[in-house]
Amino acid sequence: MISGAQAMVRCLEAEGVEILFGYPGAAICPFYDALFDSSLRHVLVRTEQDAAHMASGYARASGRPGVCVATSGPGATNLITGIATAYMDSVPIVAITGQVNLELLGRDVFQEADVTGACESFTKHSYLVKSVGDLPRVFKEAFHIASTGRPGPVLIDVPQDVQEQALDAFVYPEKADIPGYKPKTTGHPMQIKKAVQAISEAARPVICCGGGVVLSGARAEMTAFAQKTGIPIVSTMMGIGVMPMDSPVYLGMIGKYGRPYANRAMMEADLILLCGARVGDRAIAMPHQIAEQAKIVHIDIDPAEIGKNMRVDIPIVGDIKQVLGELTRLSQPAQCQPWVDRVLEYKRRFVPRGTDREDYVEPRSFIRALSALMDEDAILAADPGQSQIWAAIHFSQKEGRFLTSGGLGTMGYALPAALGAKLAKPRRQVVALCGDGAFQMSLCELATVCACNVPLKMIVMDNRRLGMVREQQNLHYGGRHVGTHLGGNPDFVKLCEAYGIPAALAKNNSQAEKLAREMLRSPRPYVLVCRVDPDTPSL
Repeated sequence: MISGAQAMVRCLEAEGVEILFGYPGAAICPFYDALFDSSLRHVLVRTEQDAAHMASGYARASGRPGVCVATSGPGATNLITGIATAYMDSVPIVAITGQVNLELLGRDVFQEADVTGACESFTKHSYLVKSVGDLPRVFKEAFHIASTGRPGPVLIDVPQDVQEQALDAFVYPEKADIPGYKPKTTGHPMQIKKAVQAISEAARPVICCGGGVVLSGARAEMTAFAQKTGIPIVSTMMGIGVMPMDSPVYLGMIGKYGRPYANRAMMEADLILLCGARVGDRAIAMPHQIAEQAKIVHIDIDPAEIGKNMRVDIPIVGDIKQVLGELTRLSQPAQCQPWVDRVLEYKRRFVPRGTDREDYVEPRSFIRALSALMDEDAILAADPGQSQIWAAIHFSQKEGRFLTSGGLGTMGYALPAALGAKLAKPRRQVVALCGDGAFQMSLCELATVCACNVPLKMIVMDNRRLGMVREQQNLHYGGRHVGTHLGGNPDFVKLCEAYGIPAALAKNNSQAEKLAREMLRSPRPYVLVCRVDPDTPSL
């Protein structure tokens, strides 16, 4: 006989969980007490939102669901932004929250909050566990739902008295059997044949890689398909890293902040193969215009995404990895060499913006230099805002990963996500790239970096501004700057020294590159602060 809390720990052990990120409180204390006798590693975060971000970074780096834990009331509500962030980017996490006793539900008692109701629109599924006997089934289903089909977060809300109840016999299910939940992974053969026919007839085809290619682990399949067909490739922001940046057929990121030649290729194409891309507004601003002039093949494991934002001619519901394998097997080289020559000429003529400066660190040229210094399999996490755009455009991914909050655009994501990724892949270089605004949203996790004793590298682009919003104020509001000047910024170097973390300030590109070399060689955590001109644009 064991308690519900002990059963929860055994469920996690049965799922192969090694690490979880959380913050304790009264309603989750039985679970924390059960952790005392467990081999599970618990990472104490400094605020619950970052527990979800760390679980996200861990999941994206490891390929396994990340786990985060919080107590009831404010602990659970603080977790919500992190859960929503994972949902928008289809990241598999399992969030466990404590809840008040069953008999107190709905009575507005101390630290009660309806977290399952609050998260309904941005979880794949949520559970309010009312019987200790349901715990093994619920945990098995939660991990299955989070990691299959289109991945995403699953919430398990467990009242304190359920954690304390006795379970007569613990039996963990071998598999999850969920009526109505049967994700389709195999693409329809007839639709795949139609796509193959469309490729053979196209004169100007383009492959558009989205985050679904990354999530399905289909990098090798995408590379094989591109090599066999010879079709040029573009990517959305979430698809960065599927193809090495220096690949001869890769044109770069599309969208509002993408490469102009990649956008031009999309506009001139007569066939577009959308692979795991949701066609968001930042990627394709005018989907209807593109669909009018090109035949669209849309491959996605989530049927709800196909045709949601763009008219589709050939829909294929299935796992990208499986579908690309079939397309590669059936396709012949595309007859499009003049088209390839044309778009590669567009790429050759492009001159990237940003040159080294002596009075400030020019971020675009510095990030190009940084990518040359880093390992080929390095992981870069970038915060939304200008840092995200600078990194997406100028960092040359090869065999590594690019982590960012692409769907929700959550500031403060990079540092905790990078820490989660570093704990998942301790031997790989991991760098968090933050604006000074975003860094201050999660700098409390410097304490977690120290407690975990991991050599995480952090770069802060310090322009004393909320740069992206300030750009919008310049473009659309006549330069009327309100709420975008970060007056009162601390001395970040001294702040890091207070945590015992080595830090340095770079005032120009020469200093920044020298210090970046020092940072990457350091066996300890390191923060490099770059003084950036407030007027430096995103593009």
